[in-house]
Amino acid sequence: MSTNKILSVIFCFSCLTACTSANQEKWFVTHTGNMPSEERIAKVENGDSKNEVLSLLGAPSNVPSFDDNTWLYMSSDIKRVAFFKPEEIERNILVINFNKDDKVTKITRLTKEDGKNITPSRAKTEVKGQEQGFFRKYFGGVGQYNPFAGQNRGGL
Repeated sequence: MSTNKILSVIFCFSCLTACTSANQEKWFVTHTGNMPSEERIAKVENGDSKNEVLSLLGAPSNVPSFDDNTWLYMSSDIKRVAFFKPEEIERNILVINFNKDDKVTKITRLTKEDGKNITPSRAKTEVKGQEQGFFRKYFGGVGQYNPFAGQNRGGL
């Protein structure tokens, strides 16, 4: 066999093995969020203060606006391929609740399976004062069009 044939067979084989589905999965998945490691989460116990949790886990991903005593640490893996709809593969949420003395009272772990699919409503809310009447709609622009605006008439 000639050297060119051997090289072309090796090239084709390497191209085919590079396109396996295991490698493609890694290419299109993005990881977002700041979920702490399992070792750090295991160190958090009931009765720890907010400062202790902050030093162990770092800043939370989210603190709800109306509840300063709930901290959320979130992360997710999302698969995006070309023009297809993004698909969430994995979601992890760590919820830490504090009491009024800023001590940990409850630690909860949630995953994608704990979530619910919500269908957005297509209903529209009517806004008062925005609808135009008949005369304004059809005759409101009369007299406002000036075809010569912006043209220099040369002193005329």
